[in-house]
Amino acid sequence: MNRQVLLFISLLSLDSVFGQVSYSIPEEMAKGSLVGNIGQDLGLEIKRLISGKAKIYTRNSDEYIELNRERGVLLVKERIDREVLCTETALCALHFQIILENPMEFYSVTVQITDINDNAPTFEKNEIAFKISESATIGAKFVLERAVDLDVGINDLQSYELKPTDDFALKLHNNANGNKNVEMVLQKPLDREKQEQISLVLTAVDGGEPQMSGTMLIVITVLDVNDNAPVFTQPTYKATVTENSPKGTVVATVTASDADQGSNGKITYSITNTLDNVRKMFEVNQETGEVSLIGNIDFEKSRNFEINLRASDDGGLTDSCKLIVDVQDVNDNKPEINIMSKSNVISEDAKLNTVVTMIHIEDQDSGENGNVKCYISDNVPFTLKTSTNNFYSLVTDSDLDRERASEYNITVTCSDEGVPSLSSSVTLTLQISDVNDNAPVFERSSYEAYIVENNTPGLSIFTVKARDADWNQNARVSYILEDSSVNGVPVSSYVSVSADSGVIHAVRSFDYEQIKDFQFRVKAQDGGSPPLSSNVTVKIMIQDQNDNPPQVLYPVQTGGSVVAEMVPRSADVGYLVTKVVAVDVDSGQNAWLSYKLQKATDRALFEVGLQNGEIRTIRQVTDKDAVKQRLTVIVEDNGQPSRSATVIVNVAVADSFPEVLSEFTDFPHDKEYNDNLTFYLVLALAVVSFLFITCLVVIISVKIYRWRQSRILYHSNLPVIPYYPPRYSDTLGTGTLPHVYNYEVCRTTDSRKSDCKFGRAGSQNVLIMDPSSTGTMQRIQSEKSILDEPDSPLEVSPL
Repeated sequence: MNRQVLLFISLLSLDSVFGQVSYSIPEEMAKGSLVGNIGQDLGLEIKRLISGKAKIYTRNSDEYIELNRERGVLLVKERIDREVLCTETALCALHFQIILENPMEFYSVTVQITDINDNAPTFEKNEIAFKISESATIGAKFVLERAVDLDVGINDLQSYELKPTDDFALKLHNNANGNKNVEMVLQKPLDREKQEQISLVLTAVDGGEPQMSGTMLIVITVLDVNDNAPVFTQPTYKATVTENSPKGTVVATVTASDADQGSNGKITYSITNTLDNVRKMFEVNQETGEVSLIGNIDFEKSRNFEINLRASDDGGLTDSCKLIVDVQDVNDNKPEINIMSKSNVISEDAKLNTVVTMIHIEDQDSGENGNVKCYISDNVPFTLKTSTNNFYSLVTDSDLDRERASEYNITVTCSDEGVPSLSSSVTLTLQISDVNDNAPVFERSSYEAYIVENNTPGLSIFTVKARDADWNQNARVSYILEDSSVNGVPVSSYVSVSADSGVIHAVRSFDYEQIKDFQFRVKAQDGGSPPLSSNVTVKIMIQDQNDNPPQVLYPVQTGGSVVAEMVPRSADVGYLVTKVVAVDVDSGQNAWLSYKLQKATDRALFEVGLQNGEIRTIRQVTDKDAVKQRLTVIVEDNGQPSRSATVIVNVAVADSFPEVLSEFTDFPHDKEYNDNLTFYLVLALAVVSFLFITCLVVIISVKIYRWRQSRILYHSNLPVIPYYPPRYSDTLGTGTLPHVYNYEVCRTTDSRKSDCKFGRAGSQNVLIMDPSSTGTMQRIQSEKSILDEPDSPLEVSPL
């Protein structure tokens, strides 16, 4: 099999790549036969064909070629018969496109189908009959039916042979369209009396390899004399017919004349075309020669017809002519819009000139009726770009924004230039996919919220809200409390923010007297990748609550001493005795204080200023007024509910200090305070006495125990054996055994009368012991305690 490959690559102004490759294969190849290595010829790798979902796009429903993406080759899918595929054309080719996606590319492929000699020349009839007069002159011509060979080129019909050649010879005429008219020419006179019937064989031979042929039997009946043959007025007639003309429309009228009389001059018309569709489309009136339509004329199927006509008389003489009918195109076909490849979704950040859809436009009409122009609806960020051969690409021509338009319905309309113009349209729906290009935006530039002090921890204060114009995950907003501090304390110990709802909760109970306001920042972050965020300042204002009672600063209240204000008996009305001074740490109306006289020894003598707390006399002091005056003043704030404090003011009505002392010595002190003090003093004395007696008993018991132990050792008469603990060392390095401890020696000249004198050994030794030798140490200490007893029986000789 000979296979030719022609490769053409051309780059267009589009982002997609356009290429053209041509192959040539013979017809009748077996299914699965290799057409060509399309991947290698176009320079495409196998993985690109697979990832790009390479596919074949063809305008026709029949697919003769298939693409094997895994091998990158084109294969024969169906049996290809060139004579069926291309009935009326010598050149036969399959045209299709290979489409790839991501990015979108397309390549045009042409597969030329070459002819093989698989059809023999054939005649429409196996046998044809002629009636020829015996008076026919030498050179008389008789038109024979042509043979038809569906093959083309060298495989088409090449020659004719007529046997035997005794009476007739074969003559061929070449037409302008390449066909051959076959005529049988009389070479010698006929004699009916010698031979009434002659049989000839016409053979048609093609030029293929192997050579093929077809035959037709010609039967000639020799008649009596018929001197004149019919003659057409012209050898070639021309006519035009508009496509879609109704059946019965007269296309043309051919005319022939015969000089004979009677039956020999009666002319009969007939169509001699064989093995084509002429007889299905036209008929001729046998008597009048009118050629009319009997089928539907379609310019897109056949643009012209060649009708072979014959005129014959009853005497057997004939003549022939040709009628050429040209079909005029009518704008009866709308442009066909074929979607080669399209994307249903495109990202909003797609670059300019990104190919969205590839379209092929086809109008079967010709001339202006077949010229097509396409356009799309206005106000869309797309445009149509044309390449060649009615291929269009829908590309982006401006920036996309999903938040402005999430979907586009793009109407592509194609119109031809016929009169009237025909058009067709298709609507493409394109979704715009979201890209995280919008940060969350708070509803306010800043927030202020109020909360009353002494709130419950966990109380919801208020809500911040941010919106994101993006979609789905990119629009999911999370709220984050940014790190900061308030008075050196992390803000997270004051408030918290719900990540999903943006609700701000109080973490602690606030005290207006400690903190009056604070601010922090909340960040709103979306769920995109990478995430986008914005922040806002939030200020929390603490509102005061009446939670503190007034505090009296003056007069100072003491537990044990009596403080009195002196008022001379000569004091006039309005005399200022003293002023009660109080403060309230709350604020606002919660700190507004009022003073009232709750109790008094003599209410008619004193009054308290409501606003300033000044105690003044409201009448003249008299001798009858008691020296000792006790006033109870209540101080109230203006909160709801109000809080209060009381203060006792002692007033002495006297002119001299000694008089005041004599009156106030009997002033009762705080009896309850004195009773409590006496109780605690007695309790402390009892505890100290108990501890003293307990210690005394313990000391006496220890002394008795030691004395009993010394007496037991004295009466046992056991020798004293020094004990040296193991693992000791001599720190002085004398080389002699050291003493375990220092002996205390009591020496006297007269043990009954003299005092005891204590001495120590002449050397001091240090024991370095293993910590595990605890038993030895206890024994040593025990021995030492025995020696320390004053009644010890051990006596040591003087050194």
